[in-house]
Amino acid sequence: MVLGKLGSSITNALKKLVGAGTVDASLVRELKNDLLKALLEADVKLEIALEVTERVEKRALKEDLPPGIPRQKHVVSIVHNELVKILGGKAQKLKITPGKLNVLLFVGIQGSGKTTCVAKLGNWLSKRGMKPALVCTDTNRPGAYEQLKQLGDQINVPVYGNPKEKSSIKLARDGIIEFQKTHEVILVDTAGRHKEEKAMLREMQKIAKQIKPDEIVLVLDGTLGQQAYDQALAFTTATPVGSIIVTKLDGSAKGGGALSACAATKAPIKYLGVGEKVNDLERFDPTGFVGRLLNMGDLESLIESVKTAQIAPDEEMTKAFLSGKFTLRDMYSQMENIGKMGSLSKILSFLPGFSQGLPDGLQDTSEENMKKFMCMMESMTADELENPTLIKSTRVQRIARGSGTDVKEVKQLLNQFNQMKKMMKGMKKGMGRRGGKIPSMGDLAAMQQGGKGTKITRGRKR
Repeated sequence: MVLGKLGSSITNALKKLVGAGTVDASLVRELKNDLLKALLEADVKLEIALEVTERVEKRALKEDLPPGIPRQKHVVSIVHNELVKILGGKAQKLKITPGKLNVLLFVGIQGSGKTTCVAKLGNWLSKRGMKPALVCTDTNRPGAYEQLKQLGDQINVPVYGNPKEKSSIKLARDGIIEFQKTHEVILVDTAGRHKEEKAMLREMQKIAKQIKPDEIVLVLDGTLGQQAYDQALAFTTATPVGSIIVTKLDGSAKGGGALSACAATKAPIKYLGVGEKVNDLERFDPTGFVGRLLNMGDLESLIESVKTAQIAPDEEMTKAFLSGKFTLRDMYSQMENIGKMGSLSKILSFLPGFSQGLPDGLQDTSEENMKKFMCMMESMTADELENPTLIKSTRVQRIARGSGTDVKEVKQLLNQFNQMKKMMKGMKKGMGRRGGKIPSMGDLAAMQQGGKGTKITRGRKR
């Protein structure tokens, strides 16, 4: 398993904490030292490891406990959250807008697997209905164009390059001109660079200035260890890095350098290269990654119990949701909140009039379907999210292509939205006639935890 040794070391430290009768300052200090040792053994840079462990100690000793949560569980949650924070927080996507030209510039040191990574991402995008194209600007490495061309042919994605051209800047510019009218995403591969190669770093800056990429992607070798921080810092100083892809995490890499690189660039890891084949690329989810890293069977439910106790409801958004005056953007936000507490049908079962079931069109509200709906909404423009009536036939097709779904599923989302809006409007009127209080997400969360907090009975607050 990736970072397996780090995971087992931290897990052992946490088990000691969880098994203790009480948590005092000496036990927290012992956890801090064990955690620091585990991070350093995994090649996390000393300064980063110290920063993380000091934050854990400070929070563990100073923070107030969430209601009903033992201190042991809270400290485990703090360790989990701090590791997730280093890795970029929640899972993030590349800056790609469906329906317009997107340019991604790939940078990294030689031997990091950058060219293969460009092809992997091209393959990943192609499988999700987008039209990627690859551009080779590497004029230094013999066979660079041939390698990218072979990979492009393998995944049926076109490649631009010219082995005889000596100007990488001209290759980048010409490649974009070649594909800008026919393709959505242009992935520009560059020559491998080292932090000491000042001339090549300047060339990278010139390429970025010439083509003005939507995002610069740093490809980082997972075996770099402590060097990862300095390398990542050199690249982000030369050009603003927006994303990191970590490669070679399928072997015996300690991988702690990945944590250090995130700290150096302030950029999140968005993908992992987990093998040599073009399909060996996976989206990176910091929360899931840390969960697997710690390898504790009950960790997920433990973290969830802490999150549930700390839900901070957005009252204005809730009022919009229940009044029927809400947009697809509001619906997306509400689905994020709903995901913390269960399916929509489960939550609405707490409301008057819905305990016996949901209206037609709203039964299929599983977590899987909500995630699919959210993916579709992420493929919409800002105007479409604010005004869903704009979404007609051609837009439906574009959204389906951009989200890797089909037209029928996008129409299902729009139908679900309209049904929800109609249903919530009706519920608002019913509550208004009875002088009822609109329940907040906090109220619903409290009820789901066993009736604590506001009790909703016949639309009135007790």
